[in-house]
Amino acid sequence: MSFINKVRSIFSPRDMCIGPPWKRIAEFAFPMLIGNFAQQLYNTVDAVVVGRSKWGYTALAAVGNAGPVMFLLLSLFVGIATGAGVLVSQYFGARKKEELGMTIGNCITITGLASVFIMIVGPIITGPLLRAVDTLPEVFDQSRSYLNIFFLGIAGTLFYNIFAGILRGLGDSFSALVILFICSGLNVVGDILLVDSMGVAGVAIATVVSQIISAMLCLMQLLRLKHLFVLTKETLKPKKMFVKDLVRLGLPSGLTQAIFSFAMLAVQALINSFEDAMFVACNVMVMRVDGYAMLPNFSFGQAMSTYAGQNVGARKLDRLYQGTKQGTLMAFLTAVILTPLVLIGGPSLMGLFTPGNVQLINMSMSMMYIISPGYIAMSITQSLSGVMRGAGDTVTPMWISLATSILIRVPLAYILVAIARNAGAPVLTQQKMVFVSLLSAWTLGMIINVIVYKAGRWKKRQVNRIEAELAQENAALATE
Repeated sequence: MSFINKVRSIFSPRDMCIGPPWKRIAEFAFPMLIGNFAQQLYNTVDAVVVGRSKWGYTALAAVGNAGPVMFLLLSLFVGIATGAGVLVSQYFGARKKEELGMTIGNCITITGLASVFIMIVGPIITGPLLRAVDTLPEVFDQSRSYLNIFFLGIAGTLFYNIFAGILRGLGDSFSALVILFICSGLNVVGDILLVDSMGVAGVAIATVVSQIISAMLCLMQLLRLKHLFVLTKETLKPKKMFVKDLVRLGLPSGLTQAIFSFAMLAVQALINSFEDAMFVACNVMVMRVDGYAMLPNFSFGQAMSTYAGQNVGARKLDRLYQGTKQGTLMAFLTAVILTPLVLIGGPSLMGLFTPGNVQLINMSMSMMYIISPGYIAMSITQSLSGVMRGAGDTVTPMWISLATSILIRVPLAYILVAIARNAGAPVLTQQKMVFVSLLSAWTLGMIINVIVYKAGRWKKRQVNRIEAELAQENAALATE
């Protein structure tokens, strides 16, 4: 067997309804971890190339300032993609090829409509949203240019994410991983070629082109897996039942992402209120390094969602509970081991963005030390949220996100900064309060997730019904 075939056999589509739960979760999470690393590298390269270009950290601040606006318009679609992943994993676990094909076909149609909508609306509201968060004058034009280009080429991003999500729902994390590496490589080349002459606009163009190519590659791979589902012209026509299910499962996740986006906009306005471009750039650098620390958490969260979805679809609830314990423990231990390594390597990573700017690097690392314990808390949050979503309950994680992001994090950030200002604390101390609020929100979010999971309300959508059916079947067998 060739090396490529050996690698493919390791990461090929897997049935997570058989075998040791911890092993199946690890087999799925590992390529997801590598893929998420590539995605984070993809984002980091943008920031590194911009920060080291002739435009300096003001251009880096412009890219970071554009982020919350971009995520706001993408939030509802991200929810649809989440709902699609849940349905795909459940129908795959239940071996329902026709329903699986209808879900995929309807996802393609909805994605096309969403692309047209964002292409029209995005450039119209970009300017007003940037003004709403008090974007600094020196970064306003670059942020708007970046966003306008990104939204005009949004179809590549949306189709890439939906196709990659479908592939992962089918258990094929290898293909999504390989395509992500290709996408990252194309983006690096494009960044280097275009940034000096075009600034952040060149970075946006490189991102759009690489995403379009990646979407095409994902579609090609999906079509190679047609033996798993039925996909025809008829399946592309929106069907009420499937659209309703996508909305039912996806809307709460979409609202969750929208909540995060509004929270990001509110926090970005607070950051901009310091009128310090260096602090804006610091926030960008911290969030880039933060992304690496979060990689295991997101990977296990996605793995747990697919695992739960397939086993609920197969009505194997014993495996669901067993895998939840094992997967959450693996996520926790991984975070405990990797978080110190991220802090050790943090200064070197920070130095990639703005080499020689010791003040900016030290500022960024002081913020990283504040939020680092939150990565361990998030390992539990992501795993339990993934289980609840995979089991069909996307509403409960939405309410938890609402509580932690809007009711806790944003007010706390403004309150702590105001207290520090009124006390006459140094500006750096005031700025640190923004990150203290983030750590507080993560910690409380973990506590709420544990309490809600143990309370069991998330079971009401599907798990309780399946338990009742299995009990009836066992009773019937006992009387025979």
